Amino acid sequence: MKLRFAAADFSFPMLSHDQALDLIAMLGFEGVDLGLFEGRSHLQPSSEFRHLRKNARVLGRKLADRGIRLADIFLQTAPEFVSLAPNHPDPSRRAMARQIFLQTLEYAGECGGKHVTALPGVFFPDEPRAASFGRSCEELAWRCEQARGAGITFSIEAHVGSLVPVPKDVMRLVQATPGLTLALDYTHFIRRGIGEAEVEPLIAHASHFHARGARKGRLQVSLRHNTIDYARIVSVMKATGYRGYIGIEYVWIDWEHCNEVDNLSEVILLRDFIRRAWTA
Repeated sequence: MKLRFAAADFSFPMLSHDQALDLIAMLGFEGVDLGLFEGRSHLQPSSEFRHLRKNARVLGRKLADRGIRLADIFLQTAPEFVSLAPNHPDPSRRAMARQIFLQTLEYAGECGGKHVTALPGVFFPDEPRAASFGRSCEELAWRCEQARGAGITFSIEAHVGSLVPVPKDVMRLVQATPGLTLALDYTHFIRRGIGEAEVEPLIAHASHFHARGARKGRLQVSLRHNTIDYARIVSVMKATGYRGYIGIEYVWIDWEHCNEVDNLSEVILLRDFIRRAWTA
């Protein structure tokens, strides 16, 4: 197994996108995790898909010129989790979300991407939770099928505010949805005070991995204040044959105190810590 690192372009929102890619390449990362977040990233679905093939090919050339690969496209269809959630009760909303997903697959293919991540959906208060969950399974299964047909691996990130806030629910979703994989991020569970032993079985279902510092009560902290045992995670990855990228995913947004660390320094520190653990 080869250790492969990616850095997120959305770790550096104060730079232009070209500057963020320059920095990622300069730091020696093999790949980039591309944020395609409507309303809040360098590149957004509404603008990129206006001239989809042209824009995707431009991105592909930019990555090739810098010697970095597209590790993952992380799609978020709206600035919040609800209005275009894949399991929205309104069929017209689901149809819009499906169309954006299909465009994302085409975009990924045009710029050389082989992995797409999206959000799993939420619970809707005016219906039983089982209905929201079942609809999510159906919609995510459809996405898995479409991605497989395009030669792309599809994953979801179980996140704060989603319908799978704890590991047992994530496992239930994966087991109920053929072909579904995870972009696994321990921080969303550690913030809730969930023990790492509960999260660890999910590594076997991960095709991508998001790493950053976190502790109980805080979704993002410096490595100095981090409580996640990344050395242990690395050992489990090696034992289970994990083959995806490890994306160092510090973010800079005014949400969950995620604008209170030095992203550049922390990206380097955590990358180097994981690299040492991998070769130990």
